Amino acid sequence: MILYFDIHTGISGDMILGTLVDLGVPLDFLNDTMALVPLSGFELRCETVERNHLTASSVTVDVHDTISSRHYSDIKDLINGSRLSEKVKIQSLAAFGKIARAESGIHGHDVETVHFHEVGGIDALVDIIGAFAGMEYLNVSKVHASVVPLGSGSIECSHGVIPVPAPATLSILKGVPVKGTDIQTEIVTPTGAAILTTLTSSFGPLPELILDRIGYGAGKRELGGGRPNLLRGVLGHPIPPTDDKTVPLSDEVMMVQANIDDMNPEIFEFLMEQLFDSGALDVGFSPLQMKKNRPGTMVQVLCPLSSHKNICDQILRQTTTAGVRFFPVKRYILKREAVDAHTRFGTIRVKRIDHPDLGSRLVPEYDVCKDIALNHNLPLRQVYDQINADLQKA
Repeated sequence: MILYFDIHTGISGDMILGTLVDLGVPLDFLNDTMALVPLSGFELRCETVERNHLTASSVTVDVHDTISSRHYSDIKDLINGSRLSEKVKIQSLAAFGKIARAESGIHGHDVETVHFHEVGGIDALVDIIGAFAGMEYLNVSKVHASVVPLGSGSIECSHGVIPVPAPATLSILKGVPVKGTDIQTEIVTPTGAAILTTLTSSFGPLPELILDRIGYGAGKRELGGGRPNLLRGVLGHPIPPTDDKTVPLSDEVMMVQANIDDMNPEIFEFLMEQLFDSGALDVGFSPLQMKKNRPGTMVQVLCPLSSHKNICDQILRQTTTAGVRFFPVKRYILKREAVDAHTRFGTIRVKRIDHPDLGSRLVPEYDVCKDIALNHNLPLRQVYDQINADLQKA
C-alpha cells in the first residue's frame, strides 16, 4: 500500500495516529501494541470529531504516571526491551534518534544523556510506536507527503518562550521541502517531524495510485481563520503494470560516500548501527588503496532523499573523515512484501520477492531465524536450512 500525507495545517504525533485510526487501524490494536512495551500509567482513547463539516478521528493519550521526562538512553531501553516487531523497533529508535540528535545539537549535550521534556513523555512514546505499528498493520510499503507548512510566532514550553517553528523541529526537517504560513502557533511538532522524515521517501504532489481510503486525523489546537486543524491521509494501491509480468519498480534514492584511512576499525560496527538508526536503507564497507599507498575503507550508504543530511552528519560526527560525497541514484527494485509462512517452527514472518521472469520466492529474515536458533538451541545455519526446506514445500 502507498500512503500520502496531505499536510494543510501541520502534522503532529496525535494527528498521525488519528489519521491511521481513520484509515482503519483499530484502537484495540494500538492498545495491544503498547502492551508489548514495558510501560504503564496511560490510557489511549479515540473520539470522532467534526471540523468544518469534515469528520475526523481525534486520538488522545491520557497520562497518569509521574514520570514526565526521560533520557534518550531510557527510551532506547524501553523500546529494545519490548516485544515489538523488529521493524517497529528500528523505526521507533530512528525517530527518537532524530529528536535526540536535534536536541543534542541545540543544547550542546551528549546524545545519550539528552534530557527529553515534552517529547520524553508517555504520549510521545505512544505516538511514535503507535504510528509505525499502524503503518505495519495497514501494510504500507511507501509513504509520500506534501510540502510541509510551518507555523509562526512563539510558544511556551519547558525551555521558556521559543520561536515557532521550534528549533528541534527545524533541525529534524533539514533537507525537507517546507513553506511558511501565517498560522500563529506551532503546527509541526518534533514528534510529528521525526515520524514523517523517518517514513517519507519523497515530498511533493500526490503520486499516481489507485485510491482506496481517505482518513482524517484531528489536531487539538484551534487555528482560527476558518482553517480546520486536520491531517489527511490518502491510502491506495500501486498502479499495476500494463502486462501480466511483475516489472521491477524504479525510484530515486541518495548515495552517500566517504573514504577513511586513519580510524580505529572497531568504530565501524558502531557507525553502521548509527547510520541505520538515522534512516539508512543499506550500508556497505569496502577496502580500497588510498593516497601514499595507505589501505582504507570506503563507506557507502544508500538512503531516502529526505535522510541524506542526517546520514552525512552522522559520518562526519562518528568518523575521522573531513568530508563526504552524496549524489542521487536511480535504482530498480523487485516488488517485495512481508508475509506469513507455515514452518516446523510455527507461523513466521518471511519476505516474498517477485521477479518478472522467475516468479516469487520466499526468503527467511535473519532476526526471525536468530530468535528461533536461540530459543531452540540450534545452529543458525540449521535453522536456515530447515526453514528454506519448508518454504520450498509451501
